Amino acid sequence: MSTPAPRRAVVLGGGITGLVAAHRLIQGASERGISLEVTLAEASGRFGGSIETAREAGFVMERGPDCFLSTKPEGIALCRELGLEGRLAGTKSAHRRSFILRKGRLVPVPEGFYLLAPSSILPFVTTPIFSSLGKLRMAMDFFIPARRGGGDETLASFVRRRFGREALERMAQPMIGGIYSADPEELSLEATMPQFLEMERAHGSVIRALRKRMREGAAKSRAASASGPRYGLFLTLEPGMGSLIDALLERIPAGSLRPEARAASLRGEGGRWRIGIEGGGEIEADAVCLALPTEPARGLLEPLSERLGARLGEIPYGSVATLNLAFSREQVAHPLDGMGFVVPEIEGRMLMACSFSSSKFEGRAPEGKVLLRAFVGGAYGEAALFVSDEEMIGRVMDELGPLLGIRGEPEAAVLSRYGSAMAQYRLGHLDRVREIDEEVGKLPGIAVAGSAYRGVGIPDCAAGAGAAAASLLDYIAASAA
Repeated sequence: MSTPAPRRAVVLGGGITGLVAAHRLIQGASERGISLEVTLAEASGRFGGSIETAREAGFVMERGPDCFLSTKPEGIALCRELGLEGRLAGTKSAHRRSFILRKGRLVPVPEGFYLLAPSSILPFVTTPIFSSLGKLRMAMDFFIPARRGGGDETLASFVRRRFGREALERMAQPMIGGIYSADPEELSLEATMPQFLEMERAHGSVIRALRKRMREGAAKSRAASASGPRYGLFLTLEPGMGSLIDALLERIPAGSLRPEARAASLRGEGGRWRIGIEGGGEIEADAVCLALPTEPARGLLEPLSERLGARLGEIPYGSVATLNLAFSREQVAHPLDGMGFVVPEIEGRMLMACSFSSSKFEGRAPEGKVLLRAFVGGAYGEAALFVSDEEMIGRVMDELGPLLGIRGEPEAAVLSRYGSAMAQYRLGHLDRVREIDEEVGKLPGIAVAGSAYRGVGIPDCAAGAGAAAASLLDYIAASAA
């Protein structure tokens, strides 16, 4: 009796989502006893997408993401599975706070301020971030009834309605910009910050809901609501986030990896899929996972479903650049007694934010040295990404210098540009994703995954990749029966 030929699954896109999807397909096929060949095709010459760690003269410089949230279990579970759990590290406990720029001065974010709203009254009352009238308007949240009717709402509309314009411009916009690099006037509240929508529905007042969580005294609630942007819940890997990519690549056979293989077409033929590779050649597959940004995914899927292509085209992306700057400690006058700062758009700066990397995590800089990481671009600063490297570094230094008391030139500067890298969850995003799921469901053996759909963080991407791999394994198993 002859052994049936192995089935083949192809993953398109070698970022974190594609790597996890390929790993899950290999792992799941082995567990189910399915003979499966897996190919991971990446358009560029390297795998890992925006996750990349540079090391220079003892500095550990993250070009892309530097951490993930522990509240979403998929990130920790993936590290545990890859043998990296012992290398996980939280933020330093000494300075778990951040700053915000107001009229050219760095001001501490009030203790207990959770992204959009305060949970502690005294720090909020005494902060110079808001004017007296702005604070009074924010306090009106106690008396404003919950919005009637359903439907999505922009994040900006929600903040203005509950807390006023000043809260939006001075706090919500820069805080949300630091997460999504997006304009809150367009962001979907349901898709980005649903916890605030639930607070309003359950308690009427968001501030009242936050204070209730504080009073409950549970450790988890205290960490989530009283630590500003939840500094204690950020996790990184001691060797750098690039070690996550290295560990995944070790689990995927070298023969499965196809760098510099950009998918140019996708068509069904004889119950299988054929993927045309740019420059010539095809890959035949029983199942295909598109772990791609929406624009290249749309180019492949729109010929198969116009409606699917249209919905994918409604999920745009923002661009961002990161600039790692290394200094001797004596070059920087600021005590760096926090995790970093964010910059409201109304301040008119090129900078979106700056992390004090060597204050945030252990082991990021040698003794007596300082590592900073500046962010440029986002919804309000796309044009800044088109200047030369020299000009961008110079302009960032011109802005950082007076704010942090920097003297002299950096010992090292590592600039990374990520065009169309940050998915923008615009109004109606969840309905859009539901329609995408419906249309993909009509294409047997096809799955999509990535930051464009159900979360932009590493745990979200890992969860989406796992779900896509599981659905494709189910399809392969059923079609073989």
